[in-house]
Amino acid sequence: MSGILLIKNGRIIDPANEIDEVTNLWIRDGKVAAVGDYDGAADEVIDATGKVVCPGLIDMHVHLREPGQEWKEDIESGSRAAVAGGVTSMCCMPNTGPHIDHAGVALQIVARAKQVGLCNVHPIGAVTKNLDGKELTEMRELSRSGCVAFSDDGLPIWHAGVMRKALEYSSSFGYLIIQHAEEKDLTAGGAVNEGWISTQLGVTGMPAVGEDSMIARDIMLTKLANARYHVAHISTKGGVDLVRSARADGLMVTTEAAPHHFALTEEEVLGFNSDAKMSPPLRTEDDRLAVIEGLRDGTIEVIATDHAPHHEDDKRCGLSCAAFGIVGLETMLPVSLDLVRGGILSMSDMIAKMTCNPAQLLGLGSGTLSEGVDADICIFDAEATWIVDREAMVSKGKNTPWHGKQMTGQVTHTLKAGRLVFAGGKVCG
Repeated sequence: MSGILLIKNGRIIDPANEIDEVTNLWIRDGKVAAVGDYDGAADEVIDATGKVVCPGLIDMHVHLREPGQEWKEDIESGSRAAVAGGVTSMCCMPNTGPHIDHAGVALQIVARAKQVGLCNVHPIGAVTKNLDGKELTEMRELSRSGCVAFSDDGLPIWHAGVMRKALEYSSSFGYLIIQHAEEKDLTAGGAVNEGWISTQLGVTGMPAVGEDSMIARDIMLTKLANARYHVAHISTKGGVDLVRSARADGLMVTTEAAPHHFALTEEEVLGFNSDAKMSPPLRTEDDRLAVIEGLRDGTIEVIATDHAPHHEDDKRCGLSCAAFGIVGLETMLPVSLDLVRGGILSMSDMIAKMTCNPAQLLGLGSGTLSEGVDADICIFDAEATWIVDREAMVSKGKNTPWHGKQMTGQVTHTLKAGRLVFAGGKVCG
């Protein structure tokens, strides 16, 4: 966008620069020009009175399904859903078809995202070829092709020797290894958390120890390799405790929490509700409270959705055979705002977990309102209420456990490089 845009009278929150005040944000030629006073006249004005203005949100864990499963989601529909939720940068996981295990697929994703032009899309490269956990990919080549981290997400890196090699190799370049922490020998055939709910429903459960044991193994390997290690979508009290202890020991261990794991419990699957089936599964209330405490004390640095869209046929087939996953891009912000209303996090801390914290982990230049950076902006009304309607969702995926529930907090504007891409409840462009 050329010219000068003024976003006036908003509560500007930029955790990276420790800004939290009601003032003006100036944008010139698509870049942040100033917060506060500026020597210039606005060509266009957005009145943000009573609203929060912050860096565009970053979701470091999404499944866009392209290439290979475009009927579930594609880069365009995922980008539209992202900006509807205030997200201007997202990282897509490698379990596509073909997988993001060679440079050609990564380059294709980057090029397609630029063509769509709504949201930054950063590929996460596979750790192992074909996601089979046996042979490492060419991580250096994938990095040069746009990959910002490495994971076999959707599947764990199950072989300890392969994980050790991945960590040792990644430590040479500072790459981040992201683990879907699940010991498959303990969780095979599971559909929900193992406990009284799985017993009541008569379905196989996935025990918390299946997650905890993999995290414990990986922490020891991380220490051996002196590497960077990140736990995806942490869901158990034991896992949070393990990460907290590792960080206290000075290890480069980080983790993220998905909104569903700090907002919902296993009781959501009662009635065989397949829209509440995900991996890792919704856990107990004790686990949920432990995740919340991890967010509060900084053990968990990032909030990420694990956005996993599915076609209706993949969810309406019985709980045991239904696909894992829910959509989350359009509900991440209002669900996370409950942490602020509950006194768990300050508004600035919550925003940091979706802006500068993931940006720092991944080496991105976004997530801040520093002068000269691309003006990727989210404006939201923290008090606006609305009802989730799956049919009105922008994503192709309609698989949400929040259908029919009231949300408090709503995105009003999203800007990408100073250009409006979402306003008035509609995606622009």
